[in-house]
Amino acid sequence: MTQASQPAETEPTASAETPDTAAAAEAEPTPPPPRPEVEALVYADHGDPFAVLGPHTLPDGTVVVRTFQPRANRVLVVDPGDADAVLAELHRIHPNGFFEGEVPGRSAPFAYRLRLLLWEGEEVVEDPYRFPPVLGELDVYLLGEGNHLRNYERLGAHPMTMEGVPGTAFAVWAPNARKVSVVGDFNQWDGRVHPMRLRHGCGVWEVFVPHVAAGSLYKFEIRGPAGNLMPLKTDPYAFAAEVPPATGSIVHGLPTHRWTDEGWMTRREALNQRDAPISIYEVHLGSWRRVPEEGNRPLTYRESAEQLVAYVKDMGFTHIELLPVSEHPFDGSWGYQPIGLFAPTSRFGTPEDFSAFVETCHANDIAVLMDWVPAHFPTDAHGLGQFDGTALYEHADPRQGFHQDWGTLIFNYSRTEVQNFLLGNGLFWLDRYHLDGLRVDAVASMLYLDYSREEGQWIPNRYGGNENLEAIEFLKRTNEEAYSRFPGVATAAEESTAWPSVSRPTYLGGLGFGYKWNMGWMHDTLNFMTKEPVHRRWHHNNMTFGLLYAFTENFILPLSHDEVVHGKGSMIGKMPGDLWQRFANLRAYYGFMWTQPGKKLLFMGGEFGQWSEWDHANSLQWHLLDFDEHRGLQNWVRDLNALYRSTPALHRYDCDPQGFEWIDANDHENSVYSYIRRGNANEPPAVIVCNFTPVVREAYRVGVPYGGRWAERLNSDAGPYGGSGVVNGVVEASDEGWHGRPYALSLTLPPLGATILMPEGW
Repeated sequence: MTQASQPAETEPTASAETPDTAAAAEAEPTPPPPRPEVEALVYADHGDPFAVLGPHTLPDGTVVVRTFQPRANRVLVVDPGDADAVLAELHRIHPNGFFEGEVPGRSAPFAYRLRLLLWEGEEVVEDPYRFPPVLGELDVYLLGEGNHLRNYERLGAHPMTMEGVPGTAFAVWAPNARKVSVVGDFNQWDGRVHPMRLRHGCGVWEVFVPHVAAGSLYKFEIRGPAGNLMPLKTDPYAFAAEVPPATGSIVHGLPTHRWTDEGWMTRREALNQRDAPISIYEVHLGSWRRVPEEGNRPLTYRESAEQLVAYVKDMGFTHIELLPVSEHPFDGSWGYQPIGLFAPTSRFGTPEDFSAFVETCHANDIAVLMDWVPAHFPTDAHGLGQFDGTALYEHADPRQGFHQDWGTLIFNYSRTEVQNFLLGNGLFWLDRYHLDGLRVDAVASMLYLDYSREEGQWIPNRYGGNENLEAIEFLKRTNEEAYSRFPGVATAAEESTAWPSVSRPTYLGGLGFGYKWNMGWMHDTLNFMTKEPVHRRWHHNNMTFGLLYAFTENFILPLSHDEVVHGKGSMIGKMPGDLWQRFANLRAYYGFMWTQPGKKLLFMGGEFGQWSEWDHANSLQWHLLDFDEHRGLQNWVRDLNALYRSTPALHRYDCDPQGFEWIDANDHENSVYSYIRRGNANEPPAVIVCNFTPVVREAYRVGVPYGGRWAERLNSDAGPYGGSGVVNGVVEASDEGWHGRPYALSLTLPPLGATILMPEGW
């Protein structure tokens, strides 16, 4: 990079030379290095540039400096503090711009700069090849064994000062490459200018490039082991990237946000525990709300910090879960096909903007989870695929390395360096962005070698089984490191099979996740709710089956984005009946969900009854809140959250069988379900009754454990929610036992309604 420049009025002269250097210019040049090495450097095909470039001591003690400067006519070695103090002139020994010359009176290494005489002027530059290695020996060792848990502090592009000179240290893992160069707007994307040094023992290439500052664009030019030139590759560890469809990495360094959420970080541990209320609002930042008057653009991170956080707080959700924000090339992947795993997508702002969003959430007592995708990656040419000319991050055999459902590549977990890359990435988001947890995507596809494959399309493990043993160990270690290093975080698995103990500690044989999505509960209950009420009696067990295994894992009950795309219809659109019945059905379903054991997750738009399927390219249908039905549903979800959070009986034992008890799970003729949720002995229980037919049921008896007055805390058929107003208010329990309990309530069950009652006087 230019440190000083001035226009040249005439062809450059040697007027700045000293008599000694002028004589040196006329003298016979120092013999050049073997010509093949020069040719290799000139044509960007040399794997060890530091062995040739920079200062070197010859066997006779002579010190020479070599440099490749394709734009220069002449090159002078000058004093680092005085560009007019010429130490030597280098000789052109290759017409393409390779220079070499003796520097008398010096011993290598020594500090100097290069003064380039160009046709268009002069530049004084630092020589990258006079600086020492970027990585220390400990870094090389840890990276080599795949055990560097803060790899993001060494790999990637880090602005720094070396020997008093500002610049950027670049480092990239490409062990099988023949040559790697960093290219960018600072060297005209010329792969000949900044070839990198290979650190043997870890396969990392590195170089310090002086005066490259934050904001510079860059990629890596890589020659594979056979000499084949790869498409320019983005930095796997880039901390920022261009806005897609542009694909350049941006020199940024680690995020520089000054955090002030110490109070949150110390108290969040109680908020992610099994006995805490966890109600998650799942969000795609690109489509939660858009700005139509500005070209339908999405909100920025900082605008979301203002608008989304205020909305979530008002609605009473405890957590925001973000669909992946890692940089990804294709909008339609929703972030689930990432390439820049260390970079918050630039679609919405800078890394510091994203940090500000997270901190605003914390300031409003909202935890932030992020969907994390360590299962697969896209095949885009600038990404991880065939990164160094070989199957580096992926398996070479498509039976192991290609995901047939998604057309993506599968990470090779048998490489310790790949595991280290992914583990470091997960810890990076918890460390540098203060995220409160990770929801790990597509865990089932990681666990099974035969996932979505027919016989003959997969390779068994070393024992002949279908378990991906290396992926299992990776998941276990990720959870162990996350929980041990970051108190208060939570991890959750999207896992749809019967794999045992997903959310049990690794020391008990589990995978170590904090929670598991209950996909079975979601499928069964949605199947029931889509039936016309007259047919529901034949599917009664769909709503009760989940309780047979509800406490085998720490479950989250998810109504996620996957249920409102690809022709599945919106949540309100799934409900049968006329307009009134659709909303009544959905309110009753949410009432059932919020009072069942398990933490809650609802995708954006579901809380107010968006009619259309989710469209990642457009805003939610906020105008629907002009209509009473939609406002009523929104009010219902808000009040469910408030009651869930304030009532220990509804959350304390979400993951423990002592918190749930059926009153009557078998009234299939009426499609009615009644049950009790309990907290500790000194905390009032809650009785829930759900009627999934449009029939008002008078004098419906429900057995309860206590006498006295029971107050209806919430009723989905109440007027403020858009219901017909069939409510109970306060009911006196009779001492005529029912359902095997000493007391009974006589209730009027609202049509397609859920009612929640609690005893008075506690």
